[in-house]
Amino acid sequence: MKNRLILFFSLLSSFGLFSQENSLSFSLQEAIDYALEHNRTVQNAALDIEAAKKQKWETTSTGLPQINASIDYNHWLKQQISLIPAEFFGGNPGEYAEAVFTTKQSLTATATLSQKIFDGSYLVGLQSAKVYLEISKNAKEKTDLEIRQAVINAYGNVLLAEESINILKRNIDVLQKNLDEITKIYENGLEEEESVEQLQITLSSVQSNLKNTQRLKNIAYQMLNITLGIDVQDKITLTDSLESLASENITLNIFENENAVENNIDYKIATNNIRSNELLLKLEKSKALPTLNAFVNGSYNGYGEQFNFLKKEQDWYGASLFGVTMNIPIFSSLGKSAATQKAKINLEKAKNDFENTKQQLKLEISQAKSNYLFSIEEYENKKQNLALAERIEQKNQTKFFEGISSSFDLRQAQTQLYASQQEFLQAMLDLINNKAELDKVLNTPLNHK
Repeated sequence: MKNRLILFFSLLSSFGLFSQENSLSFSLQEAIDYALEHNRTVQNAALDIEAAKKQKWETTSTGLPQINASIDYNHWLKQQISLIPAEFFGGNPGEYAEAVFTTKQSLTATATLSQKIFDGSYLVGLQSAKVYLEISKNAKEKTDLEIRQAVINAYGNVLLAEESINILKRNIDVLQKNLDEITKIYENGLEEEESVEQLQITLSSVQSNLKNTQRLKNIAYQMLNITLGIDVQDKITLTDSLESLASENITLNIFENENAVENNIDYKIATNNIRSNELLLKLEKSKALPTLNAFVNGSYNGYGEQFNFLKKEQDWYGASLFGVTMNIPIFSSLGKSAATQKAKINLEKAKNDFENTKQQLKLEISQAKSNYLFSIEEYENKKQNLALAERIEQKNQTKFFEGISSSFDLRQAQTQLYASQQEFLQAMLDLINNKAELDKVLNTPLNHK
């Protein structure tokens, strides 16, 4: 019995430890840092950088010495017959003798060392590999910025749902208390039935909103989990509050950045797009240049009527060769010229895209700043409106129970209060999200708080 109890409590302890290990707690900054390491899209972007580094070395290696080896084994099933003049062997002129000039079997082993001496496309390829690596890094930076914004949005949606549930529960408690009180007054014949029904309608509506918000909260948590890169069913705890995040995100220092467009990641990507098309143009031009390659090879040949190539007595005949090959393009029916002209056109398109991107970014930055300033104003406005709505609701509640105002007036004040509560929550979320959007277009450093 004692051993069973020990085992039981050990299992309980293990379960407790397991539950603690699978329960994660995050502030907003901790959630961002976690996502930048575990989000699968971020991980793929990091892998793209590693692949670009390997691509760079693959391109570089093509211009370094190359060694290749081959072994050729030939076995004549029926040897080739050659005809030679019979008079070479004392025969009659005009007659031919049959002769075989090869052994039935042969084996040749060859090793070749080759080296590029000059190839214009190789030089362009080296430059292109560097640009490709830079493009991969830009893509990773853009992904990080997007994931940061996605985490902020998802984190804020969870907090909005949590705060809404808390407010709705408090409203239900107040409404239920009011309903109980007015019901007793009605039962004593001191109030009309309509007053009870008005409160029942309001309570039913708030209860329905609570159920819907609870369902939305579960979805919001799952969305946040996916963004963080963890299982959708894992339980997480958020340590920041919606109001504290809204207060922290009110800052005007962000408008001091004068080189906002140049810092934007899309600007950098458009710049690299021009560089890529410039290299493609250089590549097409380089195809009109000669290429020069050198090689050295050595070989051993063995011959025999039987397969004796693995025996010591087999005779081997060595040979070696050094050579240089130059390939000179002369005429391609204007094909190379057409390819070069097409590359020039694509370069012009890239420059136009760059100018369009720059102007579009200026507009996006102006719009993001405007939205952010508006969200700050709305936050302050909705905060004041909520305080006013709370006072109005309290006054109407007092007047109602004193018999001064009607149930309709009370319900109208309550509806106004509930709308102000949701508007204030939404204003806080909009402030946080608009700040995140502004950080993204200004390319604010990822460790910025």
